[in-house]
Order: sequence, then C-alpha cells, then structure tokens
Amino acid sequence: MPRLGMEPIRKAALVEATITEIGRAGSLDVTVAQIARRAGVSSALAHHYFGSKEQLFLAAMRHILSLYGAEVRGALAVADTPAERLRAVIRASFAASSFRREVIGAWLNFYVLAQTVPEAQRLLRIYQIRLASNLRGPLRRVAPGREVALADGLGAMIDGAYLREVLGATPPDGAQAAAMVLGYLEAELARTPQPRQQPQEGGAA
Repeated sequence: MPRLGMEPIRKAALVEATITEIGRAGSLDVTVAQIARRAGVSSALAHHYFGSKEQLFLAAMRHILSLYGAEVRGALAVADTPAERLRAVIRASFAASSFRREVIGAWLNFYVLAQTVPEAQRLLRIYQIRLASNLRGPLRRVAPGREVALADGLGAMIDGAYLREVLGATPPDGAQAAAMVLGYLEAELARTPQPRQQPQEGGAA
C-alpha cells in the first residue's frame, strides 16, 4: 500500500522535475517518462496524478506563478511609499526563485503554449493583469496620467529580460536585470512633471 502523505511529496517532485527537464531541453519536447525518471517515480504514477504532459506543465507553471506571487507579496509588505512599492515589484520579478535557468526556459515555453492552449492563456492573462495592477497602483501616485504607458513599458522590460536570458551562457543575474529595469523607471520618473502642491487653506498665497 502507498504510504500516507507521499502523494503531495511526489507531485511536488514531478513539478520540479518538469521545470528542470523543460529547462534542460529548451522546449516542451520532453516525455513524461523523462520527467518521471528525474522525479524518481513511475510514468504510470505521473499519468495518474496529472493525466498528461500538458497538465503536468500547467501544474509546473502554477507552481512558478505561486512562488512569484509570494515574492511580490513579501516585497510589498515592507515597502512604504509608492516609489518603494514599484522598486519592490521589479526586484521581486528577478528573485532567485524565479530568475534561474530552468524557470526562464519554462516561461519561454509557457508563452508558446498560451498561443494554443486556453488554460495556459488564462494563466498568462492572470499574471499579466496582476503585474499591471501592482505597477499601475503606485505609478498613479508618482507619474499620474502616465501609469498605463509606464506599466506597459515596465512589464515589457521584465518579460524581455527573461527572453534575453534564454540563450545566455552565464547564470542569470537577477540583480543586474533588476538594475536595468529600475534604470528605465528612474529615467521615466525624472521626466515626469510632478503635480503642483496646492497651498494650504489659510496660508500665504
């Protein structure tokens, strides 16, 4: 009989093995047998838990998105000002848990899968909406009237930094990638007119 409590452990191992194998192959051209072998379980058990390679990959992306969401929430929890919240979201986007070779490879294939698979499309849309929301909120305070355009630009730079790393020969450098996006943010904020402060009632004109 299977030992109690082993199912979540084996599922987690299969999810991590999926990320590793797809990152190693650079495509979705891997088999459930390869993934199961890396996870130390049988192919039959992998099919039993997830049903298909596609569902296994979607489970892996949900795991990646969950880790990313936790990084963002943690960073925002200690950010006080709108500018700090913007920087927190950008730095969290390149945290070590997300900006590593295997996960970058998974993201690339996730974008490809989203073109044809509705569930992948839905997950990608959720990610994009949450990222835009996390950026637009503080941007309304520091760059009023430009929050949509700047959020779109920052989102494109974050995604672009991941795509540029796909063929990188050295380990991904999250700090360097974050600095590049932060540089764009600071340059755009510098050229954004700041709202004029209204004189306090009863004060000098």
